[in-house]
Amino acid sequence: MGFLDKAKAMAEQATTMAKEGVEDVQTKRELGQTFGELGKTAFELVDGGEISHPRLEELVAKIRELKAKGEEDGDGGGEAAAEESAAPTPAEASEETAAPA
Repeated sequence: MGFLDKAKAMAEQATTMAKEGVEDVQTKRELGQTFGELGKTAFELVDGGEISHPRLEELVAKIRELKAKGEEDGDGGGEAAAEESAAPTPAEASEETAAPA
């Protein structure tokens, strides 16, 4: 196998690995977003009295506390902040999947 053939094979392998890395990042981001949606739904159900569990009650109390603090700080404690923190940013996600050099 000549030098150019080896270089071509290595380039193809690198391309395949990059594509797999992108897919992993996208999957992790979607998983994070889905967990965020689940958490928001669980909060709404507990807050509305539709479900109850001691572990959920603790988390709902913490969310209420953080929302109140957010309102005091002037950001409104709105859903936008909660949604932003629900999933990692693309940069955070790529850091999680980055292989050490």
